[in-house]
Amino acid sequence: MKHAKIYAIDLRTKIPFYLLNKQGYNQTFIAKSMGRNKSTISRELSRNTGKRGYRHKQANRLADERHQKKNKAIKLTDSVKNYISEKLKEYWSPEQIMGRLELDKKIKISTETAYRFVLQDKAIGGALYKYLRHQHKKYRKRYGKNDYRGRIPNRIDIDERPSIVDARTRIGDWEVDLVIGKGHKGGFATLAECKSRLYLALPIANKTAQNANDAINKLLTPLKHWVKTLTFDNGREFSWHEKLAENLDCNTYFAKPYHSWERGLNENHNGLLRQFFPKRMALDNVSEKEAFRATDLMNNRPRKCLGYKTHLRSLPR
Repeated sequence: MKHAKIYAIDLRTKIPFYLLNKQGYNQTFIAKSMGRNKSTISRELSRNTGKRGYRHKQANRLADERHQKKNKAIKLTDSVKNYISEKLKEYWSPEQIMGRLELDKKIKISTETAYRFVLQDKAIGGALYKYLRHQHKKYRKRYGKNDYRGRIPNRIDIDERPSIVDARTRIGDWEVDLVIGKGHKGGFATLAECKSRLYLALPIANKTAQNANDAINKLLTPLKHWVKTLTFDNGREFSWHEKLAENLDCNTYFAKPYHSWERGLNENHNGLLRQFFPKRMALDNVSEKEAFRATDLMNNRPRKCLGYKTHLRSLPR
């Protein structure tokens, strides 16, 4: 719309020049001289000529008045607002809500419109903003540093991992990590499957190799036929990776120290999990039921990268 308005003002500035200084020239000549269609000139004159003839400032004012008065489609109806509110309370992001709204109801609304609705709700005392991921909190910058952690026996670097994993064309490639509670009290073993984006989490009592190994085995043994590779960070809690590889019949790899982007999917999901279990919260009293409820809500969110389908719909039957 912005470009159209600039063009219209430019056109109206030139028309008086041709009308006043090119007396006797018809609309066909004016249109050809300006590189415009004859009908464009004809419509401009018929719509915006006043009692004293055509004047470009008056023409611009008349066009703006018509634009203000014309009927406009109101897409943010009460039913759409209710839909946004309902899905926010299921911990969907505004982008996910708008994508699914277009998919299910054929209504296309910008994500920014959804955010404005949430902020308007907040301004009148509403609580919808509390369901947003970060609630407008600032991100903390992180910088790389040296790796002072112990060596992991028989560690295989991510550079040796098959390239098919990066392509995300098959089910069975998992990224693994731990999420730790405040004061190192409790935590979760977390896994994210690269193609389907399926996310799993299980509470652990503390950050030990035994607990990490047991939790990962418990989560993945029922899905053993969907496990081909596991990719870890370099924490000592994953030093039992060879036992996992033997039990799950898979290969294990390790990202480079402090290269969290090499396990970006899992890192992203861990951040989303913090919406349910904030960093200021100790995790030693979190039950498996609470963890499963959180991951179930996450796995049932529509994902843009999956065409706004859910993780579970993208899995093979």
